[in-house]
Amino acid sequence: MIPVLCTLVGATVTVMPADTVSVTGWGRTAPTAARLVRPRTYEEAAAAVRACGARGSIARGLGRAYGDAAQNAGGAVLDMTGLDRIHAIDADGGTVLCDAGVSLHRLMEVLLPLGWFVPVTPGTRYVTVGGAIGADIHGKNHHVSGSFARHVLSFELLTADGRIRTVGHGTPLFDATAGGMGLTGVILTATVRLQPVETALMSVDTERAADLDDLMARLTATDHRYRYSVAWIDLLARGTSLGRSVLTRGEHAPLDALPPRARRHPLAFRPAQFPSAPSFVPEGLLGRTTVGLFNELWYRKAPRARAGELQKISTFFHPLDGVPHWNRVYGRGGFVQYQFVVGHGQEEALHRIVRRISERRCPSFLAVLKRFGEADPGWLSFPVPGWTLALDVPANLTGLGAFLDELDEEVAAAGGRVYLAKDARLRPELLAGMYPRIAEFRALRQELDPARVFTSDLSRRLDL
Repeated sequence: MIPVLCTLVGATVTVMPADTVSVTGWGRTAPTAARLVRPRTYEEAAAAVRACGARGSIARGLGRAYGDAAQNAGGAVLDMTGLDRIHAIDADGGTVLCDAGVSLHRLMEVLLPLGWFVPVTPGTRYVTVGGAIGADIHGKNHHVSGSFARHVLSFELLTADGRIRTVGHGTPLFDATAGGMGLTGVILTATVRLQPVETALMSVDTERAADLDDLMARLTATDHRYRYSVAWIDLLARGTSLGRSVLTRGEHAPLDALPPRARRHPLAFRPAQFPSAPSFVPEGLLGRTTVGLFNELWYRKAPRARAGELQKISTFFHPLDGVPHWNRVYGRGGFVQYQFVVGHGQEEALHRIVRRISERRCPSFLAVLKRFGEADPGWLSFPVPGWTLALDVPANLTGLGAFLDELDEEVAAAGGRVYLAKDARLRPELLAGMYPRIAEFRALRQELDPARVFTSDLSRRLDL
């Protein structure tokens, strides 16, 4: 029995005007037109869902899903960023109750001065709490802390029947919603458990790995010593340098590690900000030659080994956030971010895929490799114990679609999966093998939302 907090079916409200707009993911590919509705109250959100029409609706946060997860061609898209209140902070127990439209950036601004940090953050802090749950985001600390939803105690969910349900951790509806890409309903509020910190700085160790074997050996042997760990990988390197990397690992710096001046304001959150990327970038700027040069310089610039460097939280976790609209650098054609995971014991599969990407000469300068820890309970959550590789590739690269289809087959054959929050092109016949609990998800969704009130371009493409 799913508890019901209240019902809004009979509420008399006025839906805010909707604009028909072209919507894309962060990769700026495959735009579709939808009615964009901006609710400012829970009642307006419920009314917008009731009025969504035959093509349904989908919630959208800050638009950082790379593919089509927050698009809904011909239907409604609910911009949830207007629901952005922080309702309560337990500064002793380390929890926060907030609206789903609150961004991780805002939480950092408010919580860091109190000695608390978000439990999980991806490579951008400009994601909403609702989006973090819907995609069950992961970060550099998955091997220690798991995904975001592991730290969510409960949330309030607006479902297709107009009810607001209180959903507790460990229930079927919770596990279907965590990683469920917004298809079980609209998350309105969430209570999140936080990470205590003494400072707003990180103590960072950096080292170079000569090749993929060297990198994987270092991660396997020493990852348990660090809360956060990630490797930038040069996917254009070949031969004996295949998979050469820069490995960066860190911990929240304790107060006694700071120099005297920094101890005056140890919890100050001052992220750097640089000029925005230009609105027009020539096509082909990020080709093999320029990316190859960048990768060579980046690898050579990194220290062979450096320990204990103090870095701002924003520098360590979110370097690209300092450049607004950095996704424009790929030009009008946009880019595809491809992320997959293969389990422990499938290292040869990872080697083959890295080799194929290198031989294909895919110009990716934003490529990272991480180790995942224990799998999370979300039915469609992405992480499983093993190795995950993410790479950005210009969408107009000749033959890219067919090449990624081949990689999908390789990933599926190794028992791996691709990340739905970044996907824009996976073939539906591969989904069941990648996500074994998809049948349970579809069954719960059919029971909860038989009319498909909540739908998206992603859900139609993959028959979710």
